[in-house]
Formats: sequence, structure tokens, C-alpha cells
Amino acid sequence: MKCMMSVDGSNIVRVSDEKAAKLYHEGFRYVSKSVWKEKVRDVNKPTEEETTTKTKSNKMSKAEKRHMRKSNK
Repeated sequence: MKCMMSVDGSNIVRVSDEKAAKLYHEGFRYVSKSVWKEKVRDVNKPTEEETTTKTKSNKMSKAEKRHMRKSNK
């Protein structure tokens, strides 16, 4: 798979190697996958920070439990 961009930069596509060779002769140029990711794939995705919320647990760690057992003796 290759990522290709038109000469004017308006069209970025991800295509097979054979199709990329044809597009190259039509005036497209090769670009990195990271360019394709930020311009095409991840355009309308919500960010992880908005949806992810973690709650803190009040469980004691193994070390804390061990310490409690030793201090009770």
C-alpha cells in the first residue's frame, strides 16, 4: 500500500502498489503515511481525552497490605 497526493495537494489517497505506479505517471506523488493519517483518516474522529474518564480505586496495593500485616503483629 502506498499513499499518494495530487500535485495541487487537494487529493490524498491510499492505494495498492500497482495503482500507485499508474497514479505516479498521471502526476501524483508519493507522501508519507502520517500525512494521509492526519489529512484523511483522522479528520472527524473525536479525541481520546474527551471520551476517556478513569475512576480511581481505593484498593490497597500488595506492598500496603504486607505493611499492614507486619504492623499488626
